[in-house]
Formats: sequence, C-alpha cells, structure tokens
Amino acid sequence: MVGENKTLPLHTCQIEPNLWLNRGHAVLYSCALLALFYHRLRSLLFQFTTFFALFLHLSLFVSDLVFAFMWAVTQAFHMRRVHRQTFPENLSTVLETKDMPKIDVFVCTADPHKEPPMSVVNTVLSVMAFDYPGEKVCVYVSDDGGSQLTLFAFVEMEKFARHWLPFCREMGMRKRSPEAYFASSEAHPHSDKIKMMYECMKERVEHVMEMGRVTDDLIHDEDEPQIFTKWTSDFTRSNHPTVIQVLLNSQKDVDVMGQAMPSLIYLSREKRPGVHHHFKAGALNTLTRVSAAMTNAPIILTLDCDMNSNDPQAPRQALCHLSDPEAHPNLAFVQFPQYFRGIDRNDIYGCEWKGLFQIYPVGMDGLRGPNHVGTGCFFRRRALHKEDNVSSLNLSDQSIRDELNLERAHNRASCTYENDTEWGVTMGFRYGSVVEDYYTGYRLHCEGWVSIFCDPQPPAFMGDAPFNLNDTLSQTMRWSVGLLEVAFSKYCTIIFGVKKMNLLMGMCYSHYAFWPIWSIPMITYAFLPQLALLNGTSLFPKASEKWMYLYAYLFISAFIQDLISFLRANGTLGRWYNNQRMWMIRGVTCFPFGFFQFFLQKIGVSSSGFNVTSKVSNDEQSKRYARGIFDFGVVSPFFVSLSMVALINFAAFWIGLMRVLEDGYLNSMFVQLFLSGYVMVNCWPVYEAMVLRNDSGILPRYVKKVSVILSMGMFTVAYFAFGMQGISY
Repeated sequence: MVGENKTLPLHTCQIEPNLWLNRGHAVLYSCALLALFYHRLRSLLFQFTTFFALFLHLSLFVSDLVFAFMWAVTQAFHMRRVHRQTFPENLSTVLETKDMPKIDVFVCTADPHKEPPMSVVNTVLSVMAFDYPGEKVCVYVSDDGGSQLTLFAFVEMEKFARHWLPFCREMGMRKRSPEAYFASSEAHPHSDKIKMMYECMKERVEHVMEMGRVTDDLIHDEDEPQIFTKWTSDFTRSNHPTVIQVLLNSQKDVDVMGQAMPSLIYLSREKRPGVHHHFKAGALNTLTRVSAAMTNAPIILTLDCDMNSNDPQAPRQALCHLSDPEAHPNLAFVQFPQYFRGIDRNDIYGCEWKGLFQIYPVGMDGLRGPNHVGTGCFFRRRALHKEDNVSSLNLSDQSIRDELNLERAHNRASCTYENDTEWGVTMGFRYGSVVEDYYTGYRLHCEGWVSIFCDPQPPAFMGDAPFNLNDTLSQTMRWSVGLLEVAFSKYCTIIFGVKKMNLLMGMCYSHYAFWPIWSIPMITYAFLPQLALLNGTSLFPKASEKWMYLYAYLFISAFIQDLISFLRANGTLGRWYNNQRMWMIRGVTCFPFGFFQFFLQKIGVSSSGFNVTSKVSNDEQSKRYARGIFDFGVVSPFFVSLSMVALINFAAFWIGLMRVLEDGYLNSMFVQLFLSGYVMVNCWPVYEAMVLRNDSGILPRYVKKVSVILSMGMFTVAYFAFGMQGISY
C-alpha cells in the first residue's frame, strides 16, 4: 500500500571515494604541462634562427596546446563522480499500479534497406513487452523513409504481438526481443510454437523486402488494403503526405489472453521538396506534437530502431527517479547508457564507446547530470515544451482513433507546421546541429534543467554497432561535423556553456564539442617527427637530458589514468588497447575529414546531411570481425590517409633505426624513433591488409596506389625542405 514503509529508498547516490587521487593527479599533470610549455617557448624564442626550424617547433607547440586543452577539459569528468542504485521493488511505497504515469515510446527509423524492418520490429516488440501496464504504453514508430515496406512489417507484427506479449509474461524472461530471446540460453524448450510464428512473420516481411513493394496477394485482412492507399506513383521518400496509422489501440485491442495491448502508431511525417525536415530532430519534434494530440503521456522514451529493451524493468528503474517525491523539480530526463551486442572479444573498432557512454556520464552525473545520447532516455514531456505550450495543443482524452484527434495529429505532422514557431529553437529537440541529441541535452542543461544517469545491471537496453571500419569512421565523421556546429556557434560550450551552467559542466560539454580538434596533434605527431627522423633532424630533448623525464611522465601518466578508468568500468586490457588504437585512427581519418566538411559547409560549398549508418553486414564481414580482422574492403579517403601514416612511420622507423645504429645518434633521436615504432605497431592491421592478407577485406589496389604516391610526394617535399635549410642532428 502507498504510504507504508516510507523509509524504503527508491534510489541511492554515492560519491566515488578517493576522488582526491584524481584531483591530485590533475594538479601534478598541470604543473608538468606548464613546465613543457616553458621548455617549448624557451626553445622557440632563443634556439631557432631559421623560419623553417621555427615552423617545425611552432607546429609541435600548437599541437601540445591542443593536447593540453583536451586533457584539461577531460579532467572535469573526474572531479565529482557519483554512482547510483535504484530499487524498483520499492516503487509501490509511493506509487500504485493504477497511478503509474503513461509512457509514450518514440522509435525512429529512416531507411528500410540500412535499418531492416525486422530489426525495428524486434525493438518495438521488446518495449511493448515492458513489465508495465499495457494500457499505459503507446509506441510511436517514426518512419522518415516513408516506406510501405516498414509499415507492412508492423501490420504483420501487431498480429504476432498478440501472442508474444502473453508468452513473455508467462515465461518471465528478461530478453523480450524475439531475436535476442531465441538466440539466448533463456529460450524455453517448449517455445517452438511461438518461434515458428515468429519465423513465419519474418519470412513474409523479408519476402516483401526482396520484392520491394507490397502486393495485393500479401494482404489478407479486409481493412489492410486501405492502409497502403497513400502509396501512389507520386509517393517518394522526399515528397509525400503525412501517413498516420493506428495499428493497435489499448482502449479496445487485447492479446490472446484478454490483456490490454499497448497502443501502436505508425507515423511518416509530410515531406516536400525545398522544405527542410531537420533530420532526426525534426522527426522527434513531429512525434512530440503528434503524441501530445493523441496520447499526451507525461513521460517520453526515445529509442533508436536497433536499441532493444534488455530488461523489462527499465521503465520502473526510470520511475525510481522520475516519481521520487524528493526529485529535483527541474529533472528533465533519466539517461540510460548505450551497450552493444555482438561486439568481438577485444572490440577492434572501439564500437563500445565506453568513455562516451559509460565513464564520462558518471562524472557529469555528479555535476548537473549526463548529456543526452540519443537513445535510452526517459524525458519529462514538460522539459521539451513549456506548460503554456502544452495546454495550447488542445489535448483530448478521446480515443486515439477519434477523427478530431487524427485531424489534429495530421496537422502537426505537416512540413510547414513549425513555420514561425519556437519548435527546434526553445521547444522540443533543438535544430542547429546534426548531433541533435548532444545539442538538445546541452541546451536543456543551459536552461537550468538537470538529468540523472541510470546504469543498472543487467543493462536496460542493448543496441547494434557498425561492424566494419568504414561505417564506424563515417559515423564518427558525421558526429564531428555536428559537434563543430555547436563549438563554433553563439552557443559555444566554453563561453556560453560555462556562463549558463558552471565551469566543470562547460568543460565536460567542451570535451565533446571540440572533440575533432584532436586531429591537429594527431596529424602533426603522425608525420612531422617521422619526416624529421628520415631527414636526420632532432625535434625533442636527448634521452640523457632531464627534460626527457618530463615527456615520459606526460605520456605514461595520461595513459595510466585512462587505463585505470577503463578497467574500473569493467573493461579489459585488450579492449583498452584497441580503444587507444581507434582513437589514433580517428585522429588521422574521420576527425580531419569532419573538420574539412565543416569548413566547406561554412563557406557554402557543401552542407552536412544525415547519413544513416547501415545495420546490415554480410557473412564474410561478420566472420572477419569475429576473428578480430580489420575490414578495409571499400575505396575510402579514410583509408588513404591511414595508409599514408602507416607507410611514413614504417619507413621512418626502419631507415631511422639503421641510421641510428650506423651513426650512433640514438641519444638525440630516441623520442622520434619511439614515436615511429609506436605508431607502426598500432598500424599492424593496415600492413596486414596491404601485403599479408588475400581476402575481400584487404585494402583496394586503388587506395594502396594513391597512398604510396602521396607518401612519396610528402617525403620528397620534406627532403627538399629539410635539405634547403641544412637542418641536421
């Protein structure tokens, strides 16, 4: 009964012990950085007489400044880390089942060929099967591709769901995505019948995908033909009217056991040529308005189409914070971390993003709360639009199939509805960056809202990560462009953010916003010391000098801190090593290309779009990934720059080593030789793909040819530049 056992907690929050170690390290490291800059400036001012020598050391100085800035803003994550625990079993002390708030679930998809409908179906089935009253859940599927193939999948799914939800309740299993359940050890020996029903549905959906259209012979129910009438010859993904289809209505639809089903609504918003649709942020804002007209739940859960529920208790976990009578009045959202299924043992592509999704949010949680990461987030509706805006929507408690409700919903899905409104500016998900999740969370925090990080075990949600290198880098390049859009705007995190939040929160958001500037020191240290080594020029203190200890401390202690944080977050040494390697790979591939695309966008030459990351991989790619082998099987500019790094460092190490052994200059060239060797070791997968492997995932011949030509050109230019200046040991 509500009112009894009031002392039972809904959640606890504990500040991480031994934070003084992080703070002490920050002080020592800061002193070491000051000493480094003293040494650099002294060298710049008093030791170099030629312009080229000045250029070399000024490049290193600027790179060190960027390193120092990025290290400094990262330390904000370590200043006040907190860990939370929830107790959903105690919810009954403050909330009876009949009083639980309604939840609107938003699932977004955009391309049935890159995001297979069956993957989206599994996500929707997993959230419909939440351990939560069915009549209080409504799932909205936003199809920005406007595909009848996707809608057909959900027409088929709603029939299967009537059997699947009772099965989940009866079995009491944790994994309620059919694909995840049937592939797990949870699968019940007597689940053959329900599995056969699922496979039958899957076969029909995949048959339609192969055909590319929904034909009359696939439609059996008399109501189904009307569902697809809007797909005429003039209907395209970028030019079509609004499609809203109520597939399930909790007020009247029941499963085979007579229990109320969650509502299920398909939405494809209107799109017209020349009208900007604002990508995913625009889709989410349309969902927010349409759901307000139809169900108006006070809680909104946003999910990516591949982010399945991994624990049916997830809504109750969130309610431990959202329904707490002592919760902060400005609590905007509860963010769950992203976890990914199917990642290989050592995570060769760094797809886990442990820092981004699991380590750094813990640090922000002790300040004003984690940033929004686009999925697995329970929002309070009032945080997305103000109370006066909510009331102005003239919401209705009538049936979601009521004609007036549907008319209002269609109006709010119009492509011109947002004209002369504050949607995307001060309301809803914010426009101005292709990383709408990061930008929306940032703006909410600047407006005084707070958030909470909820990381229960087992993970509440599990998603799919890109399992080939080109897709991984393409995704990161898209993020880079969006982050730079925030960094170099009037809402700059280091100025506007610090002013509106506080110094540490501004630093946390700056770590993300300025993420792509890692490319400056990465490219500098990937090429400049190595070219100098090839031309017999020393750029660092001798190994016997005392300044060498400073460089060693800065290098080693930074890596040790990162390793400790990674291991404490249940990481492994193998995954940490690959995470470091991918950090370097991104620094010479997607980060600089993201910078370049952002620059072109700013001068009006190009504009960034939203490219959907493919969730489909072929069998050969999957087999290579499972064996920990990198896949380079496409022509990509990313692989050209990466191959150049591999070639230059390979040549620098071996030629430099021979010269050092012959001439005895190891003392003066040790740092450059070490850097070349370190990069060369991390480039081993590139060397394999160049000469040692013979599968379809090797580097294409064109990429190898271009990278060799450009590397030789770079070496030639460096040879003449160093030679003309007469710079040597």
